[in-house]
Amino acid sequence: MREKGTLLESVTHPDLVALGRVLRARMDRTLDAEMEAARAAARRRTSIRDRLLDAEDRSATVSISTLDGSIRRGIVDAVGSDHVELSHAGTRIAIAIQHISIVEERP
Repeated sequence: MREKGTLLESVTHPDLVALGRVLRARMDRTLDAEMEAARAAARRRTSIRDRLLDAEDRSATVSISTLDGSIRRGIVDAVGSDHVELSHAGTRIAIAIQHISIVEERP
């Protein structure tokens, strides 16, 4: 039998049980959100297109090497599902993502 004021009574108190459930649910939601954010961050860093999207967000200047050996430099203006558009010295160029081998960000 339980005595009043013991640790056992405080652990099974209805208010504490309900609070424990609320806190566990919040912790589970927080962990799920953090795991999804980590998965999204990993996905964004795994492909050339994702690196280009990051560069577009920052209006960064990049150097792109293509499979045929040419190198293009410019500011990333737009990234489509299959191409990137760069601007440099008043000209714009579109490059198919499937032809890109290396993307380097330039200062």
